[in-house]
Amino acid sequence: MTLPLRRLSGPRFARLPAVLVLAVTVGCSSTDAPASVPVPGPPAEEAAFCRALDKELPKSVDGHDRNDPEPDSALTAGWGDAAIVLRCGVPRPERMSDPQAKGVDVDGVNWMLEERDSGPRFTTTYRKTYVEVTLGDQYLHDAGPLSDFAGPVADTVPPSL
Repeated sequence: MTLPLRRLSGPRFARLPAVLVLAVTVGCSSTDAPASVPVPGPPAEEAAFCRALDKELPKSVDGHDRNDPEPDSALTAGWGDAAIVLRCGVPRPERMSDPQAKGVDVDGVNWMLEERDSGPRFTTTYRKTYVEVTLGDQYLHDAGPLSDFAGPVADTVPPSL
């Protein structure tokens, strides 16, 4: 017995290819893959500070092992599953011009705080290049990981004042 062929059409089936592509993409993605972050493009002198900083960064921060984001660069570093991301040589944040901006001093390194729903972002102040550390939402009220960066930043990125 042969079943008659019917054409699949209508709004319910029009979305089928998109759903299949999405399902295949999600099924093939790995949660172990490094995050992807934009690599800053600082001037050569600042990039040299960043390369020196990269060599001094800790292998572990707040219990998270180093897991650098893509693309591979001495200007970016990561720990955990993108729980902590550092970018060196970033442009000066506009928020630094705001006299109401919040700051914190951690072991002699000053950081400007930007509160975000996805987690805080800290950027060094008074340094020859800006170092940005983005923390995941589990750090909404915790700047603790910055203590792991204070020594390396102080040792490799000279003060600007």
